[in-house]
Amino acid sequence: MNQSPAPDASGSAPIHEQIYARYRAMIEQGQLKPGQRVSSLRALAIELGVARGTVQVAYDRLLGEGYLISRGPAGTFVSEHTTPAKPERAKSPRAAVHHLPLQDTSGAMFEMEGGDPAALQLGLPALDEFPRKLWARLMAREVRKAGSLNKPAPAGYAPLREALAAYLHRSRGIDAQPTQVFVVPAYTAGVALAVDALKLTGASAWVESPGYPPTSHTLGRIGLQICDVPVDDQGVDVGYGRQHFPNARLAVVTPSHQSPTGVALSLQRRVELLDWAGKRGAWIIEDDYDGEYRYRGHPLPALKSLDACDRVVYCGTLSKVLFPGLRLSYVVVSPSLVPSFELACRRTVHGGCPELMQAAAAGFIAEGHFARHIKRMRTLYARRRAMLAEALAPYAADGFTVHLQDGGMHLLVDVRDDLDDIVLATRAREAGFAVHALTAWRNGSPGRRGLLMGFTNIRNQAEAKRLVAELMRAFDLAA
Repeated sequence: MNQSPAPDASGSAPIHEQIYARYRAMIEQGQLKPGQRVSSLRALAIELGVARGTVQVAYDRLLGEGYLISRGPAGTFVSEHTTPAKPERAKSPRAAVHHLPLQDTSGAMFEMEGGDPAALQLGLPALDEFPRKLWARLMAREVRKAGSLNKPAPAGYAPLREALAAYLHRSRGIDAQPTQVFVVPAYTAGVALAVDALKLTGASAWVESPGYPPTSHTLGRIGLQICDVPVDDQGVDVGYGRQHFPNARLAVVTPSHQSPTGVALSLQRRVELLDWAGKRGAWIIEDDYDGEYRYRGHPLPALKSLDACDRVVYCGTLSKVLFPGLRLSYVVVSPSLVPSFELACRRTVHGGCPELMQAAAAGFIAEGHFARHIKRMRTLYARRRAMLAEALAPYAADGFTVHLQDGGMHLLVDVRDDLDDIVLATRAREAGFAVHALTAWRNGSPGRRGLLMGFTNIRNQAEAKRLVAELMRAFDLAA
């Protein structure tokens, strides 16, 4: 079989992105089978006429996301736990165990990559307010250092691990040594790393419903069984999970700001969740994707800070705080888990984050720029959040109700019962809006309907009003 992705040098996407996308598609469509050996870096680079480093970047991302696995001198192979995407949707309306298809039911699990962001796009920091000149100076300083262009250590660049450990101690209440921090290219790579290190392949995992779609897709792709556990106004329903899925060995949760409903996991539920993990010998992955952004009171402490039994693996990201092209996330584990995570890093991550970017990020954090940037963005996002909420307020009479939560980078807008949120989201996306349907984040099962809208890149009130007016026209409610 010809594995060549045949990149287009004149295309808008970088060559390494084209190679990554082609290989991922071939694996998901079954053209490359589990266990099949793929071309070596050198062979593929020669065949495509590109630099070996270009292929390395694509392969590192595929390794980090669990599509490929390296077996040292034997070569690189398609993961045995990767299965082709299935077209059918899961039929269970609530919490049955199932393997998920690889695409969101709204057809929009992943946002557009490259170019300008789409209107109201989720999970995207304010790109117009990023300190580009400062970042350029840091990059220029680091690129002059010997070794800055080298391939980093599998666990991450040591000064970045030190800077992250110090930051998490100050801001999130997590007491960790730098050796407990592992740098990965994306949140999904962190999840795959944890599953590998903890030997959870084949186990059942609680996931929040509604919940962040890439979590379920990543877990399903690497061989876990998905157990949908409903979310209410106190967060994930631990009692439901215990009753319906008593044998689960993993729970993946977003306790500081539940994705997508925005509720915070109550203290009682936190205690219940930690008690379940301790008694069951299970693990918790804490996805703290935007815990820095809380607009009333101080940011909530991380669940990891309460972890007396060492059952929580903490996942954070710099890409949602700084800029998505950074491709830097991190995982924090208990001291006893460090050896197993170090071994898993060598198997699955392979230094997937360029050291130059890691070095610049380390300087940005250690010199205090990161804390100042977060403080400034917290004020800015509170203002932009209010702009979008104000622009949506006149449409409450039409069945679009905004419920402001205490934090986050998006709004959840409830829609009236006679409107189909998936249809509305589809119409919005056809008009250029990156709006998501809440039903799609619940794998299509019945329940609360709503629309998810990002507000971080709205620059002024006039723009907010214009975007909302255009969005309402796209819904075509008179049709």
